[in-house]
Amino acid sequence: MVIKAELIGIARKARPRAPMESLDQVDVTTELGIDGDFRGKLRRRQVTILAEEDWQAACNEISRTDIPWTERRANLYVRGIALPRTKGSKLSIGNVMFEITGETDPCNRMDAVAMGLQEALRPDWRGGVTCRVIKGGTLAIGDPVVEGN
Repeated sequence: MVIKAELIGIARKARPRAPMESLDQVDVTTELGIDGDFRGKLRRRQVTILAEEDWQAACNEISRTDIPWTERRANLYVRGIALPRTKGSKLSIGNVMFEITGETDPCNRMDAVAMGLQEALRPDWRGGVTCRVIKGGTLAIGDPVVEGN
């Protein structure tokens, strides 16, 4: 059986602290990032990506497997790939290409979700990566995820 990396979640928020809105499909542009997400105008942090394996490892560390990934407040949730931990690395999801600009630092909001979650997200960039869009397109659940290109 071949295990392929894929996009398993899409979410956006209209403003800081707004509830996360889950989507099945979304347009992504180099100018505005995820359509309708307030962070899209930030050049170095247009989009955040979280790996399921990293999220589960952090949740397991605090013995909480019931926390939805959207509590991390990331835009994209992927499975089956170790996210690049180097600035400048490229990641393609479907026909959209991203450049990694850094680590998504876990904030104290994570401890409001579950005590200890902020610290559990610190090792090995478990909190995800920040990206800028270098080639726009449309993303949909199930799109393949590939490092490089």
